[in-house]
Amino acid sequence: MYRTIQKLLALLGACLFVKDLSAHAINYALEKVPAVDVAWFYLKLGTKHIIPDGVDHILFIVALCLINTKWKTILWQATAFTIAHSITLALSMKNIVTAPGGIVEPIIALSIAFVAIENILLTELKPWRVLIVFGFGLVHGLGFASALNETGLPRNQFYTSILAFNAGVEIGQIAIIAAVFLLLIIPFGQKSWYRKFIVYPLSILIACIALYWTVQRVL
Repeated sequence: MYRTIQKLLALLGACLFVKDLSAHAINYALEKVPAVDVAWFYLKLGTKHIIPDGVDHILFIVALCLINTKWKTILWQATAFTIAHSITLALSMKNIVTAPGGIVEPIIALSIAFVAIENILLTELKPWRVLIVFGFGLVHGLGFASALNETGLPRNQFYTSILAFNAGVEIGQIAIIAAVFLLLIIPFGQKSWYRKFIVYPLSILIACIALYWTVQRVL
């Protein structure tokens, strides 16, 4: 699994700094709209991209929360993921970095499987998890950019749109983390059977779905 991840990330890295000759899609309809309305539009779009449309991102966040029940540990992972995807989202929309969807989407699916399988194999979180999450966050940011590019951005409010969209994504992610805590970690996290009856079954289910997506997206 680790070697597969390394190869895919290396392949992605080879594509990252290839500039796209075309500019990002332009949303002409919003170019004359007040900044507040533009911000609200992209805030809702970012939230919707996670809940309910981003099933793969939802599973990734859920998988991140399962192995460790400490709030600070999950916060570190979420922060690393947020910083990473914010970087590549902005750079990709500026056409500074790009990567083909045919590479990005399978890696996103494989990142979900990787985290889920790690939850099964490890009994405690390892220091490298944050670095891995950061690396996968860079890839997820390219996926966010691809989705955002379908709608386009107003040229005169580029940064307002990007920040609002990213804030919407964060709202969706925070909602998922809160739900996992309220439904699983707070009531069951300290139980002796937590790993056996919650972490293992959920991680196996997430890994199977993600591996199916990986094969589907490659083919």
